[in-house]
Amino acid sequence: MTLVLSLAAAISLGITRFAYGLLLPPMRTDLGWSYTIAGAMNTANAAGYLLGALSAPWMLKRFTAVRLLIAGSVLASGFMAASGFFTAVAPLMVQRLLAGVASAWVFVAGGVLAARLGTWYPQQSGLLLGIFYGGVGWGIVLSAVAVPAVLTAHMHTAHGWQWAWWWLAVACVCMAVALIGPARYFKRQEASALYAVDIKATVSDNGQRAVGASMETRLPSNNRVPLSKLAYALAGYTCFGVGYIGYMTFVIALLRDQGLSAERITVFYGLLGLAVVASSRLWAGLLDRAKGGGALAILNALLGVATVLPALTTAWPWMVVSGVLFGGVFLSVVASTTALVRHNLPVSQWPAGISLFTVVFAAGQIVGPSVVGWIADGAGGLRQGLLVSAVALWVGALLAWRQPALKTPA
Repeated sequence: MTLVLSLAAAISLGITRFAYGLLLPPMRTDLGWSYTIAGAMNTANAAGYLLGALSAPWMLKRFTAVRLLIAGSVLASGFMAASGFFTAVAPLMVQRLLAGVASAWVFVAGGVLAARLGTWYPQQSGLLLGIFYGGVGWGIVLSAVAVPAVLTAHMHTAHGWQWAWWWLAVACVCMAVALIGPARYFKRQEASALYAVDIKATVSDNGQRAVGASMETRLPSNNRVPLSKLAYALAGYTCFGVGYIGYMTFVIALLRDQGLSAERITVFYGLLGLAVVASSRLWAGLLDRAKGGGALAILNALLGVATVLPALTTAWPWMVVSGVLFGGVFLSVVASTTALVRHNLPVSQWPAGISLFTVVFAAGQIVGPSVVGWIADGAGGLRQGLLVSAVALWVGALLAWRQPALKTPA
């Protein structure tokens, strides 16, 4: 059940967000974009995701998580398909923004349902959430295999990249249809009244965030998060948003510029996706032990290493190391902030704390693609852009390292 539900994560982030990195090079060549414009497309998507995440609590008050999951999946599929019908910058940017809104709804609703499964099977809750978030990796793997093949098949077709958008849209539709099974399961459980409806806090993005409100109990009203006491962690997480999205947006374009074959790019991106799937349990011990910003610092530092490698060398083995290391770490950075909130704040402040980290993360990933693209348009090219991304991640590591555990919950 959870494995099928993880298709929601595949749609929302694995495909709707990250597949664009594979399509950026042919679109940029065909449409004559600068790297600034190419980066702005993912900035628009990140802005849409923020709007979707912020509106998700309001949506969940008016619609069940099941309905939001299916509706968001259908909308995301439609916006993906629409991206294949335009060549002008403005409508494409609008499509990326709207796809970001829909994908956030899918990810939030899917996360809520995965968390609900965890309350029904508490001894397996960590595994169930890991399987759900691992769906991001399956979406990346599917994109890695399919997009290059579609681009090759239509390489002599005018605007051949449009076919890749349509193929991805069809894939999302198929996944949305598959999600009907879990949706019916949850409806049956709710109808049987065996379990109370409980939506407690689960949103992340990337952005992965928890949103919650229980129909049985209300959390205490003291939900003011001590901003000054979490300032270093918040700043470090903002830097993560800036740095990671620069890599995911432009690394494929850099590899193509370096002359890497389509086959090796498929292997690179596929291994990155598989590493995402495997990462769900890899860092669990670190997240349990690190009460302050240590986990966020270590993971940011590792991501910086993964990000800088393609800027320093063209050697194929190091490219593989970069992709596997990046895939094995980046989603765990999100989990590290959730763990930090759980370790340091009382339950009444968890939703507000996670929301706060979501907002600063979204701000970072809104800024990141455009800034890196602007730098890449300069003399240093994409290598310079990825160097800046790596520096942002390392600055984030230093800031997070200074975050102490809170002695007493505020």
